[in-house]
Amino acid sequence: QVQLVESGGGLVQAGGSLRLSCAASGRTFSRYGMGWFRQAPGKEREFVAAISWSGGSTYYRNSVKGRFTISRDSAKNTVYLQMNSLKPEDTAVYTCGACPPPGYCSGSLGEYDYWGQGTQVTVSS
Repeated sequence: QVQLVESGGGLVQAGGSLRLSCAASGRTFSRYGMGWFRQAPGKEREFVAAISWSGGSTYYRNSVKGRFTISRDSAKNTVYLQMNSLKPEDTAVYTCGACPPPGYCSGSLGEYDYWGQGTQVTVSS
């Protein structure tokens, strides 16, 4: 069982930065791949970024490449999403997910077994 709690969302101006955190509980967290997804009002949830269980592999949606960075600190059971050069179109509720061992996730929602509650990110123009 893995429980996830996100934090770090807020209101920021376009061009600004935020760092989201996803704190996980569960003794097998280190074996899970992790991902960030987002959902804007009236839109479907979409993939943002994923990281493998070891941290050795990362994946991003094209629109955030070069601006967002996903990382993990297994000692702290935490995954981060550093978001730079934010744009109004990045406004959404951001949610982290955990996919089970072997811990290699892509952008498919069905790969993820556990989800957090989400944190709101609002980017003003």
